[in-house]
Amino acid sequence: MTKKIRVLIADDHPIVRQGMAVILAAQPDMELIAEATNGQEAVDLAQEFQPDIIIMDLKMPVKNGLTAIKEIDHHLPDTGILVLTSFPDDDSVFTAIKSGAMGFLLKDYPPDQLLDAIRTVYAGESALHPTIARKLMQEIKKPPVLPPSPDPLTPRELDVLQCLAQGLSNREIATELSVSTRTVTTHVRNILDKLHLANRTQAALYAYEKGIT
Repeated sequence: MTKKIRVLIADDHPIVRQGMAVILAAQPDMELIAEATNGQEAVDLAQEFQPDIIIMDLKMPVKNGLTAIKEIDHHLPDTGILVLTSFPDDDSVFTAIKSGAMGFLLKDYPPDQLLDAIRTVYAGESALHPTIARKLMQEIKKPPVLPPSPDPLTPRELDVLQCLAQGLSNREIATELSVSTRTVTTHVRNILDKLHLANRTQAALYAYEKGIT
């Protein structure tokens, strides 16, 4: 008997989980082994069940999907993570892929293509929605940035840069560092100015390249 692809779903919307459960149940080569309603549950259940594939939403309570991806990839590097989200921004796309996601799809994807993506990631290949692939190509084609300013980042700016590399929003960074959102906005602007970067995505990529994570 052919080994089934063991799938874990992580999404805080019950209707999404139920819909995917129905789709997976109809596949002879797949089985749903667990469902997580937030990022922390995703991390815990992943370590408990060690699934082949995790279908991961990004915007979840307790712990966001980006942080969960990074933790799961650290502990279970052989588990394929497939992001399935509604409204991706550039920061989320690049951070998720840098953190270990093998696929990135939008929730408007037809069920049959989602199933193909699961099989593709299970085979060790990447699966990207055309919109996501286009974003990646645009980022790769961007001209190189200027050398960083000789003015070094302050310890607090380094803290903010680390949070940017994790894909956290300004509000989430403010909560993490116990400062105001306005203060975080100022730090982000200073970081971009000092490093001659255009946006948060480039700042996150810079942090990964320099090991500031």
